[in-house]
Amino acid sequence: MEGFTRAQIDQAESNDFALGAGPKRPRDAATLILLDRRGSDICVLMGRRHMKHAFMPGKFVFPGGRTDPNDSRIGVATPLDPAEEIKLIGTGSRATAARARAIALSAIRETYEEAGLLIGRKGPFTTNKADWQGFVEHGIQPSLAGLRFVARAITPPGRVRRFDTRFLSVWKDEVALELEDGGPTHELEELVWLPIKDAKEADIPSITRTVLGDLESRLKVDPELTPGGEVPFYRLRRDRFERNII
Repeated sequence: MEGFTRAQIDQAESNDFALGAGPKRPRDAATLILLDRRGSDICVLMGRRHMKHAFMPGKFVFPGGRTDPNDSRIGVATPLDPAEEIKLIGTGSRATAARARAIALSAIRETYEEAGLLIGRKGPFTTNKADWQGFVEHGIQPSLAGLRFVARAITPPGRVRRFDTRFLSVWKDEVALELEDGGPTHELEELVWLPIKDAKEADIPSITRTVLGDLESRLKVDPELTPGGEVPFYRLRRDRFERNII
């Protein structure tokens, strides 16, 4: 997608996003790519969105959603790796450690809500936040140490929803508990583990395919995903889709 014009992006994503009139400011969002080694393959967890959704209806996606700033106040068993925190903080007037923490914790919360996977460490955990009561009930302390920032993408203008999405990844070993009935929201109709090569051929948004390609390339040279690695950043500027490195 790098180098595409806005018209080419609109055409490529015509089946991914509902168009909307007027400029919309992108909202912070976080998505989590769970990785699992199975034989010679590295698999990723994906789920299908309901057809009634305005944003990416019927597409296979990673668990994720809009960032809740209040998530920055949730206690954790382990913090973000310092190199990853620096990458997530980035630059700009709104660049803070609290914002980076909220993004990371939102990815963990959404993964619990949509997929029923609780990432963290077993141990007593308390909070009055309603969205985190699953961690309280099951005695799981959220953990951020295993998260890696692997990509960032801003939805182009002209969509009914726009997000500034940070793609994070984590190995399945970091999952402390997997609920048999899935997450409480049941937002994803179908959950599947797919080898990366097969996931790229599934019914996924164009940007997801691009991010998977980047992740696949990084894993070949950095199979453990060393903290602080290069992060591709995709956005539309001057009518061209750019790829920069954070």
